[in-house]
Amino acid sequence: MNRWLTLLIFAALLNPTFAFDLDETVDDEIRKNYGTQEENLPALPAITKHMETTKTQEKTPPVTYPVYKGGNTKIRKGTVINVISTTAISDWQKSGSSVKFKTRQPIYAKNYTIPASTIFNGEIIESHQPQITCNGGLVVIRVHSMIYKGQTVPVNAYITRANDKKIFLNNIKGERTYLKTMWQKGNWGRTLFNRMLTLTVNLGGEGSTFILSPFPLAYGTICLGANAITSPFCAFFSKGGHVSIPAGRAFKIRLLDDVMI
Repeated sequence: MNRWLTLLIFAALLNPTFAFDLDETVDDEIRKNYGTQEENLPALPAITKHMETTKTQEKTPPVTYPVYKGGNTKIRKGTVINVISTTAISDWQKSGSSVKFKTRQPIYAKNYTIPASTIFNGEIIESHQPQITCNGGLVVIRVHSMIYKGQTVPVNAYITRANDKKIFLNNIKGERTYLKTMWQKGNWGRTLFNRMLTLTVNLGGEGSTFILSPFPLAYGTICLGANAITSPFCAFFSKGGHVSIPAGRAFKIRLLDDVMI
């Protein structure tokens, strides 16, 4: 046993020992060739610039029409053109708002033809909402151009009929409601007077209450008179109707100047 143990110990002492030596030459070569400075790093691709260019290309430009240089055919001033509105019109719109119209059917004349669906462009030059004294809202429109054969033709025109109703001085007015409002303000006095009159008749029909019958009638008459006096004053501080015309309503446009097409 001791002999075998001695042999094992002797063999272990003679066995070669392995060691690992890390090679750092690779790290030294990397540091030498590339360094650690940011300026030695390759530049990033211009992704942001490319994306901005793509976004710019995706935008759709607005539809524009070249300005018509004029022709030899004249549409005389005073000509009335029947159109329909393609946009809603109301006294809520501010000055500068755009409105559009179009012809419902072709317009034939001796020297020219205006096709159906020809667009007329207008602009609201004045507007206000209903005011006191039962004054209605107001919209004033100037028609400044039409689209003829794909080109913008300058025109100078105004509205003579709006929502199939005749208007004056190009003023599209809301309803003036002074008389209607004054009558409504007098409803209280008339209703009370009718009740008191009925009560007077009922009291006069019975002998025991006949002596009281004049008092309800007198009270109703006084209230009716007071209400009739105050109703015009109360109506003065009320407002008129709005201008509100939906799209698709009939209008008439009158030219103020000659138009060359």
